[in-house]
Amino acid sequence: MTELQRIMHVEDDPSIQQVAKIALEAVGGFTVHTCSSGQQALDDYQAFTPQLILMDVMMPGMDGPTTLQQLQQKYDLSGIPTVFMTAKVQSNEVSSYKALGAADVVVKPFDPMTLSEQIRQIWRDFHS
Repeated sequence: MTELQRIMHVEDDPSIQQVAKIALEAVGGFTVHTCSSGQQALDDYQAFTPQLILMDVMMPGMDGPTTLQQLQQKYDLSGIPTVFMTAKVQSNEVSSYKALGAADVVVKPFDPMTLSEQIRQIWRDFHS
């Protein structure tokens, strides 16, 4: 299994963008490309070629599930786990995200000190 290095983080809230970037880069040692909208994720995907996509569910304009569907139509995401971040984590909601192709769901608010390990575990589970 390849080591996870490049994460695309799609999040419209600047404060969450900052905390996640610090958590993933400083604590986890990852390279993070932040997109503030679903459209930016579609525009930047090919240039950044992420190994994992970490995406907010609720965003203005194009939400996370719609962004994922658009990415799936344009690119082969079969080897790229997509992880949704949301405060809405009732089991039926988690099931619907997984039905769309999400590898897992990270609960907001997340712990910046454990986020990187959570993402690494999802990466390992996805590739096992």
